[in-house]
Amino acid sequence: MSKSQEVEAFGWACRDPSGVLSPFKFSRRFWATGDQDVRLKVLYCGICRSDLMMNKDYWGVAMYPTVQGREIVGVVTEVGKKVQKFKVGDKGGVGCFVGSCWKCKSCANNLENHCPDQMPIGTPPYIDGMIIHGGFSDHIVTDEHFVLRWPDNLPLDSGVPLLGAGITMYSPLKYFGLDKPGMHIGVVGLGGHGHLTVKIIKALGGKVTVISTSPEKEVVIKSLGVDSFLVSSDLDQMQIAMGTLDGIIYTIPAVHPLQPLIDLLKTHGKLVMGGGPVELLDLPVSLLIVGKYISLTGMYKKSRDAWSCTTLSYLALVFDITLGFIYKIEKDSIADLGYGMIGRKIVAGTDLGGLKETQEILDFAAKHNIIADVGVIPIDNVNTAMECLEKGDVRYRFVLDVANTLKTT
Repeated sequence: MSKSQEVEAFGWACRDPSGVLSPFKFSRRFWATGDQDVRLKVLYCGICRSDLMMNKDYWGVAMYPTVQGREIVGVVTEVGKKVQKFKVGDKGGVGCFVGSCWKCKSCANNLENHCPDQMPIGTPPYIDGMIIHGGFSDHIVTDEHFVLRWPDNLPLDSGVPLLGAGITMYSPLKYFGLDKPGMHIGVVGLGGHGHLTVKIIKALGGKVTVISTSPEKEVVIKSLGVDSFLVSSDLDQMQIAMGTLDGIIYTIPAVHPLQPLIDLLKTHGKLVMGGGPVELLDLPVSLLIVGKYISLTGMYKKSRDAWSCTTLSYLALVFDITLGFIYKIEKDSIADLGYGMIGRKIVAGTDLGGLKETQEILDFAAKHNIIADVGVIPIDNVNTAMECLEKGDVRYRFVLDVANTLKTT
């Protein structure tokens, strides 16, 4: 098929920032490298928060009409003449992006997700001027490099969220060394990303503590194999758990105070932000250095007489603890100052993973029977699903049954 040929496609599109979707007919075509393109009939497509945020233009980059859907599994219906990885009839998955520059260091190191010229689904136009519409449609076309081989024993409907939520959580566990058996990892939030994070950590041989603002979430943790549960507003629980976690994966879009989370980390612990809150977060840098917040408005009870509450005394105290010395502080006050939890802690961010890692999580999930807890719905119900997602009223992921419910006339 030549570059100029177009194929009629059907889907559900959002036409303005209201976020409301409706049936939409559009054109797809093979990219400039058409000989290496693969066309897939979409079978199932997951719904994620990024779809909602793009529909409502939270990031200011939406181009309407836009067809979202970045967790796609389908069956190959056509291949370019130079395609080697796939043949007609194979199952394949397409994740959040369908192109990159092929030239930068990130691409050379299998980190296409960090390519400055990556081409995410549902964002501004591809290099030839066409918008990259996603999986809320009957088919998708992309270079074979961006199609993942689907393991035979991985369910299609409950496996498809691994292409978004799964890789987003798996990649930082690997990169930051939090994938070792026996490690104790905290998971902030127990939604679509969080419940998959729990399953992945348990399959890696780790211990999991879920951290949530919702006490009622505790009733569901046993079915996921969670080892312990912390209500972040329970100060007694949080204090007992201080300094016990090797790492924390932050999986939710809501703002959660960072200070109590950093306090939970061991020395050299890592807090990885994978949930993408839109709002700004306060990062108390002293926590990364000394491991515990030190108040400017009043030193701890045993040391109040020895120290005045001035900025100068605060900075001196931080400096002294950083070097491992405590001056003018009674011995039994050291615990109050967090001296036993010296820092060198890391707060980092993460975004998806490269194609090599994405194939790795699919194969790992197939081996360890890791699937998402999903509600499979007809595509006609996509607007209701988006409303539930915005309210946080979903356990844990919605998946569209595209092949059986999308009307193309």
